[in-house]
Amino acid sequence: MSPDQPGPPMVSTIDYEAIAESPRFLKLKHSHHNFVLPIAAAFMIWYFAFVLVAALAPEFMSTPVFGNVNLGIVLGLSQFVTTFGITMWYVSFANRRLDPLGAELREQLEGAENK
Repeated sequence: MSPDQPGPPMVSTIDYEAIAESPRFLKLKHSHHNFVLPIAAAFMIWYFAFVLVAALAPEFMSTPVFGNVNLGIVLGLSQFVTTFGITMWYVSFANRRLDPLGAELREQLEGAENK
């Protein structure tokens, strides 16, 4: 067999449907959804509220805060701060809660594959 020719196909012995129904995977999925969905919904509400206020109440957004900086600038920049904050929060959550569950699943998969 030359390097250009593919070798025989690898056959997986992993039962992915059983893994998807396993308590560990369901716990991982549940933990992920319980964190992500409320945070995503809250951020989307915050984002669209900002856009709507900017579009429908420009006089409110032009309220001076200090110097030439108005409320629109402050709220717009806070969108970035919120995004970075949520990202850091998710990374921390994933490292503490999701990664250990994922490692358990990986070990289970590798054990099943080596049988």
